[in-house]
Amino acid sequence: MTRHLTLATCLVPILLLAGCNEAPPLPAPGLSETPAGSIPQRDKEQSAALGRQHKTAWDLYQSLKAEAKGGQRLTAATVPDWSGVYSRPANRGFAFDPETPEGVATTAKLTPEFRAKLEKRMADKARGIEWDPISTCAPPGHPRWLTEPFLREFVPTPGQTLLINEMVNDIRRVYTDGRDHIAPEDRYPLYNGDSIGFWDGPSLVVHTNQLQGGIYQRQDPDYSDQIETVEIWRKADATTITADVWVYDPPSLTEPWYVQQRYAKLPDDDKTLRIRYWNCAENENNAVHQTQDGTTQFNDFTFDPKAGKK
Repeated sequence: MTRHLTLATCLVPILLLAGCNEAPPLPAPGLSETPAGSIPQRDKEQSAALGRQHKTAWDLYQSLKAEAKGGQRLTAATVPDWSGVYSRPANRGFAFDPETPEGVATTAKLTPEFRAKLEKRMADKARGIEWDPISTCAPPGHPRWLTEPFLREFVPTPGQTLLINEMVNDIRRVYTDGRDHIAPEDRYPLYNGDSIGFWDGPSLVVHTNQLQGGIYQRQDPDYSDQIETVEIWRKADATTITADVWVYDPPSLTEPWYVQQRYAKLPDDDKTLRIRYWNCAENENNAVHQTQDGTTQFNDFTFDPKAGKK
């Protein structure tokens, strides 16, 4: 994309000699055309098959890097325009796989142990027993980060990309400056893990490891602290950013789980939108304790508007 700059008056002597010709078009900083990527676009079945072809997330990441001919690093002139405020569409619900068919518990291929865990969670939910780790204000963690609601911003820079979710001020940092992951002897489980990546034209390819175990969502399966992910982030059109996601977790999955997440840009003319500081401890709805039967209860809080009134 270029901006055409013209001179209103001929102030430069050399231009006077040229008859006050219009200056040649100059590329505006940060608005140059981003080169096309080398990684081919794949449909859902092709993407799922690609995941199965690789034993580990790192193997898949390296394969994509080879397709991208090593990838590129951004410069100030090639930073893509991902500006705006986005949100995961409400009509996709909270399931980690937005295309989960009605009546299907999950599209993940679970090991027997983790299938049993999911069945128990669903049975407990049917009895009115439900426990969510974020009820105590813990961060959702990745890959659950991908499905959480509320406002988001995506901020590419030459050395790193910030993936920002308003919920609990959750920011993922994807380093694209050529650094490797943290040395194995220095790793420990983190909510959002450690993310490195590279650019393939307008697409950001990410590998994440060093994650804590958790759940994808309240009615989704658990995952272990061996989980790793590969993502390809790209701007699909003027108002949509997508993330192709492959999840590898041998303790819980019999094969990699591929899903695509989509985030819709909210209208630019709505200047009331703000990503604000989130402290869930300020909300009395989040002051909970676990009861003897495994349910949770709000402390000194009721949904009855007549309660406490004389």
